[in-house]
Amino acid sequence: MTDLAKLKVKVFADGADKAGIIEIGKHPLIKGFTTNPTLMRKAGITDYEKFSREILEVIGGRPISYEVFADDFAEMERQARLIATWGKNVYVKVPVTNTKREKANAMVERLAKDGIQLNVTALMTLEQVKEVTAALKDGPHSYISVFAGRIADTGLDPVPLMTDALKIMKDAPKAELIWASPRELLNIFHADSIGCHVITVTNDILAKLKLVGKDLSDYSLETVQMFHRDGEASGFKL
Repeated sequence: MTDLAKLKVKVFADGADKAGIIEIGKHPLIKGFTTNPTLMRKAGITDYEKFSREILEVIGGRPISYEVFADDFAEMERQARLIATWGKNVYVKVPVTNTKREKANAMVERLAKDGIQLNVTALMTLEQVKEVTAALKDGPHSYISVFAGRIADTGLDPVPLMTDALKIMKDAPKAELIWASPRELLNIFHADSIGCHVITVTNDILAKLKLVGKDLSDYSLETVQMFHRDGEASGFKL
């Protein structure tokens, strides 16, 4: 299925550039937004709260996830509770573990039971999905972000794992699965085909949407024309 009008998966924009977020947010497919400290650092963000509040003003009430950046669970929880006050459409991203590989499940359960909307991130195993699902099951609407793209980077097909994750998450009906860190546009259709709830995309992937449904014979000719044009422009001689 390559008909954009029939897509059921929700597409969230992933980024930390204000101008880029405003531009990508104009696309009718974009139903929400995510960001993280790495993207913010690359974008040169220095005032976390100021930037976050500015973005809230331009996304029209659509959901957005802001991530904590502490490594100690007590400070992580303090940050989560603060971030959650910024808006009803704010979801707080918390990592599945800290850098010491200590699990965040107990903190996740406390926050969820207190009504904090969470996006538990950086999951890559089904065991992690099981534990996070259990921690979220008594809480409000939430997201579980499984980094399918990074799983694929290791040579493993993420589709079976994501399919199994959806089955596990039936125990937490208010939680939605995010196909995170996709590597190509085709991943949108992979996610849609298995019933994944959300997929995050960057501007470069979204830009390829204009190619969906393109005649492959025409695309082949355009590729040949590109090679010929660049060959002429280079001034090569043999």
